[in-house]
Amino acid sequence: MNITFFSLLTSATEVDSLANNLTEPLNFQDMDFKALGYEWLETISNFGIKVIVAIVAFLIGRWLIRKLLNWIDAMLKKRAMSAVGVSLFHSLFQAFLYVALLMVIIRIFGVASTSFAALLASLGLAVGMALSGQLQNLAGGIIILVTKPFETKDFVEAQSVMGTVVNITLFHTLLKTPDNKLIFVPNGTLSSGLITNYSHEDLRRVDFTIGVEYGQDFEQAKELLLKLAKEDKRIKQTPEPVVYLSELADSSVNLSFRVWTDSPLYWEVYFDLNKTIYAEFNKAGIGFPFPQLTIHKGDC
Repeated sequence: MNITFFSLLTSATEVDSLANNLTEPLNFQDMDFKALGYEWLETISNFGIKVIVAIVAFLIGRWLIRKLLNWIDAMLKKRAMSAVGVSLFHSLFQAFLYVALLMVIIRIFGVASTSFAALLASLGLAVGMALSGQLQNLAGGIIILVTKPFETKDFVEAQSVMGTVVNITLFHTLLKTPDNKLIFVPNGTLSSGLITNYSHEDLRRVDFTIGVEYGQDFEQAKELLLKLAKEDKRIKQTPEPVVYLSELADSSVNLSFRVWTDSPLYWEVYFDLNKTIYAEFNKAGIGFPFPQLTIHKGDC
């Protein structure tokens, strides 16, 4: 009972002392404003110097990173590494070097690197779960590097889009479409999906389906098509051009005309030869049919 009373008395005394301190008016006469001003000025000056040093360190570090990345790119190209590999390694080294620069700048402000590393470790799990899709894209970029399904400047079709490969980064592959649109395709879906590379081989076959009227001489049309293929220097004679009668359709006799050319010349040959075939067939009197339907009326 005495212990309880003493404890209550002590608590009451502390409460009274705290109340007196809070209600006591401030005595500005005893405060050394000059010393306080010098202290604030020193703090601000020290922080300002740290900011300037951090800015200088960032500018110098960025310059060094660019020089180092250029040297790495040159070294990888000398080792005959593909453009895809150079692009991916460039992105990896760039991310690593900028993280190192960030740690240096944080250290300038007095934050221990071990504390920063611990913070990164604690956030690693949460960030990994939040960016699981991006990690899949990163893994897809590594798969593209290893399997090499395409190179930069190749014309490919993937994920229902077609375009020329402009660049391959850690997480995306950039395709430029024929109508000059830039498409970012995630590496995760790209590496696991169907990819058609139209530039991988040196030669491509150009296929034409030409309909002529019933009653036209097939051999005449075939001879004319082979003559056009021989006169065009862009068309390869090995493999040789061929002409087949492919189909007896409802309103036309369809001919299959197949030639080979260099892959970069595919569309040029396709459009030019279409125009030439139309003009030469008209000159030779070979008619192009149009859909028609003949109705016979029976006696009732």
